Amino acid sequence: MPSMKAFRIHNDDAGYRGAIDTMDTDALSPGEVLVKADYSSVNYKDALAGTGKGKILRQYPLNGGIDVAGTVVASTDPAFREGDKVLATGSGLSETRDGGYGEYVKLPAALTIPLPATLSTREAMILGTAGFTAALALLRMLDNRQRPDMGPIAITGATGGVGMLGVDIFTRAGFQVHAVSGKPDHFDFLRTIGAAECIDRHQLAFSGKPMDSARYGGMLDNVGGAMLAGFLPLIAPYGNAAICGLAGSPELPTTVMPFIIRGVSVLGVASAGTARDIRDEVWKRLAGEWKPRHLDTICTKEVALEDVASVFETMLSGGSFGRTLVRIAG
Repeated sequence: MPSMKAFRIHNDDAGYRGAIDTMDTDALSPGEVLVKADYSSVNYKDALAGTGKGKILRQYPLNGGIDVAGTVVASTDPAFREGDKVLATGSGLSETRDGGYGEYVKLPAALTIPLPATLSTREAMILGTAGFTAALALLRMLDNRQRPDMGPIAITGATGGVGMLGVDIFTRAGFQVHAVSGKPDHFDFLRTIGAAECIDRHQLAFSGKPMDSARYGGMLDNVGGAMLAGFLPLIAPYGNAAICGLAGSPELPTTVMPFIIRGVSVLGVASAGTARDIRDEVWKRLAGEWKPRHLDTICTKEVALEDVASVFETMLSGGSFGRTLVRIAG
């Protein structure tokens, strides 16, 4: 195979750095399926890894990018053939093995998902880990008997990738969504992708009581901290709070009252290590009845592989909006 370009992250005597390198495909982390990448995406975890501001990689050097979609060019596993379209998200990419920020990636067959016929590789990466996380949260909530008639779903951090895709996905599944964001200038946008109501987080005034009037059937939380603690007393009996982020804080200053009086459940959403059978179910839903109607709108930025590092600092400072797609193929 020819040499390839990749955004490769090093941590050695010369310091921590990520940059476009040229490498041999034989040096890629091992895997049965060799994929020519079409697209990847930029997630918060990618920005942390690319800048060194978070301890993401467990070994060095590695190619960045926790998502990838492309075309199989060689496979030693009979489940995949040359020309097959595939995707992978999380699963150790850019953590313990080379990720999707390269012209090629080798994937273990167990981590390789056949691309559903109703998704293009571009659509799959607009979804990526963000869409997978939002859909996994919804699946967990439904498994725990969440219903639309229990009340609206509050989605915090609604202008981020998980938040925006969550608005669209939950709306597609029949839920009324109330989008919570500190960026009121984007409220019209949130309404166009399905939000029934938009709430300025700066205007929120939680009572501070351990219990308050039930106003929400459940929530998808990307923020943590005081925001999550403030919403828990507002969730209806046997509603669910699906937790997938900590943009505000990793702390949770709350009481047990919502859990022992109303039966509220907190559901952790850890997308990276999701079991294969659940992955297959989530992607089946995302390609079917939960497929967002506004993917092209939610993709607010597209960059070439060579420019991927240019978006990291903006994302880490809270300035990102929507999904950023990384175009790998020329």
